[in-house]
Amino acid sequence: MKKVTLALMTLFLVLLFLPDELRADAEPVTVPAETTTEVTVVSAEANARIDRLMEIKAMDVSTLTASEKRVLRKEVRTIRSEMKANGEARVADSRNGGIYLSAGGIIIVILLLVLLL
Repeated sequence: MKKVTLALMTLFLVLLFLPDELRADAEPVTVPAETTTEVTVVSAEANARIDRLMEIKAMDVSTLTASEKRVLRKEVRTIRSEMKANGEARVADSRNGGIYLSAGGIIIVILLLVLLL
C-alpha cells in the first residue's frame, strides 16, 4: 500500500510542476480583416523564407568550405530573426511536425498504464 501511495504522490508532484511549454497559448493570433492583401504578401514572404531554410537544411554541408558554412549560418540566423520579428516563428515550427515526448513523460505514461490495468 505504501508503494502505491508513494507512486501516486510522485505522480501528482510531477504533474504539478509541468513546464509552460506544454501548455497551449492563451493568446490566439488574430489577423484584421482590412489587411487581407498585406497578409497574403507577408504569407508569401514567409513561405519563401521557410523554403529557403528547407533548402539550406537539405544541403550537403560537408562539401562546403568554412567560409561558406559561416555565410549559411549567418543567413539562417538572419532569416530566423526576421521571422521572429514578424511573428512568423509559429509558421516555421508548424512545418516540422511530430510529437516530442520526454523520458519522464514516457515513464509516467507507462506507470499509469501499469497502475490502471
